[in-house]
Amino acid sequence: MRSEEDRPVAGFPFSAVVGQDQLRLALILCAVHPGIGGVLVRGEKGTAKSTVVRALTALLPAVDDAGTTRPARLVELPVGATEDRVIGSIDLEKVLRDGERAFQPGLLAAAHQGVLYVDEVNLLHDHLVDVLLDAAAMGRVHIERDGISHSHPAKFVLVGTMNPEEGELRPQLLDRFGLAVDVAASRDVDVRMEVVRRRLDYERDPEAFVARYESADQELAAEILTARKKLDSVELSNRELRRIASLCASFDVDGMRADLVLARTATAHAAWRGDSEVTAEDVRVAAELTLPHRRRRDPFDEPGLDQQQLDDALEQADQDAQSQVEDDARDGEPEPPENPDGRGPEDGGSGDDGPGDEGPDDDGPEDPDGPGGGVRATDRPSAPPAGEFKAKLLEVPGVGEGAPGRRSRSMSSRGRVVRSTRERGHGLHLTSTVFAAAESQVARGRTAGRLRLAPDDLRGAIREGREGNLIVFVVDASGSMAARDRLSAVTGAVVSLLRDAYQRRDKVAVITVRGREAELVLPPTSSVDIAVRRLQSMRTGGKSPLAEGFLRAREVVLRERLRDPQRRALVVTLTDGRATGGKDALHRARVAAHLLADASVASIVVDCETGLVRLGLAAELARELRGGYVRLAELSAQQVAGVVRAAA
Repeated sequence: MRSEEDRPVAGFPFSAVVGQDQLRLALILCAVHPGIGGVLVRGEKGTAKSTVVRALTALLPAVDDAGTTRPARLVELPVGATEDRVIGSIDLEKVLRDGERAFQPGLLAAAHQGVLYVDEVNLLHDHLVDVLLDAAAMGRVHIERDGISHSHPAKFVLVGTMNPEEGELRPQLLDRFGLAVDVAASRDVDVRMEVVRRRLDYERDPEAFVARYESADQELAAEILTARKKLDSVELSNRELRRIASLCASFDVDGMRADLVLARTATAHAAWRGDSEVTAEDVRVAAELTLPHRRRRDPFDEPGLDQQQLDDALEQADQDAQSQVEDDARDGEPEPPENPDGRGPEDGGSGDDGPGDEGPDDDGPEDPDGPGGGVRATDRPSAPPAGEFKAKLLEVPGVGEGAPGRRSRSMSSRGRVVRSTRERGHGLHLTSTVFAAAESQVARGRTAGRLRLAPDDLRGAIREGREGNLIVFVVDASGSMAARDRLSAVTGAVVSLLRDAYQRRDKVAVITVRGREAELVLPPTSSVDIAVRRLQSMRTGGKSPLAEGFLRAREVVLRERLRDPQRRALVVTLTDGRATGGKDALHRARVAAHLLADASVASIVVDCETGLVRLGLAAELARELRGGYVRLAELSAQQVAGVVRAAA
């Protein structure tokens, strides 16, 4: 008999969740129309992200499985899952027992008609995120590998949760999620009290608490099922389709995925309301869920969706739609004459500059900044970034074993299989193991039945992927670099490098060198957003204590190695090489650079020196660092790729 301790604890009811209305609506719409492509839930810890997602499963319709009916499943995908575990692999038991090739489905098959939940999706390897999103969008999984061709349905509600402070998803992956919701704890005292009260009541007696909300959950489940059945009959008129296209165009989103997802979401919302036609309100609700994460291409874009911009875009879309309706109504009617009164502009007709029209010459030269003349260049606290850099890939040499990312080569348990080995490797290389055993079957006396294995047949899998690194920026902000054009160029370069770090899932740290010291303005963090804000408030002027900058970078790298030994570092120094801080400043800078190189730290110097006469001091520092060297103007050149050399 099952004891009280062994009895499973009932899940927290969906209807009992306080607040988080937008998140609950997004999950319901994906349950109505799984083709929307899933929900990305972004927010700080402790905001009930996981609780709401797990509660959704109880609302999904029952599943017909091999002649029986079962509840929909919640399948959780661990961050450390391998590709074989996700999409499936060879059924080794059948291969060894029967000698036939068979496929063993993975987590995607188990999640069919249920919920696939990925906590900390931003920490999942990128190629696995691609696989999940492809399956969510297509509703099927097709596998061609190891001599096996297999396809099976995989229609599920994909939900990924993440804390942005632990690193962002690449913009390309953000776009693949159908909807995105930012959640935060309410600042309303009454709401917070109710959240705590319900949680305590649930922990005190879960079964009684669930029973209290059972009827509300059943009603929601029935409404979802009704909306699913109604979905195909909901009409999306040309007027609303034009509104959708106009919205996506006005927000300058890339590609056509946003248009499709917005249309599906608006249709699902209309079905959820019980209406047979998509309205402007359905489009607005859908836009608030589908557009915010597609606007943000890098950390310099503000998160979220500006409501005023949305209102303006909807108004413009409505005007466009109305104009199109009027144009359609006039189709076939004769065109009116251009000048019905026979008068031209010179006769005082309807020309552009007739009597009473004010032209640009009436009030003198136009002032683009309006009254007062606008902001003068000397009023700005710092120079804006100059030009558009597009930083090429700067890699740490060798092959590491760091956190999954998009920068340097890495051997890991979660990368793609590149070859087999007789060593243990990362998992079993099934094909090579079977082939190795097949060569010895005659010698082992096998004529039929099971494959005969020996320990020497086992082959390990060598996997290769990409890792994220710690990028330490040492930015010379001294007087020698403070000329407006040079500082502007340097700022533009750092902005581009930070954007690159954001997309490649690196940790970043920023050290500024000015006056008498080097200041760590940003300790190592995965939040590049913070780095951007710190850079924008960077002070300039004074001497250039480069020695202190290199020593501080060395200290940061060595300390971070203790915390995260597998994450390799790359120090990127932006300077003209003119060390001026303290006695024997240039000599001390060279000694400090040598010490940084002795710590086996990969580095690259971006030479910011300008002018006809060049001292070449930055190149000398690059030699002392035993790292790479590139001029600022060449930062986006093709030859920069792989410029970082191994540190001695």
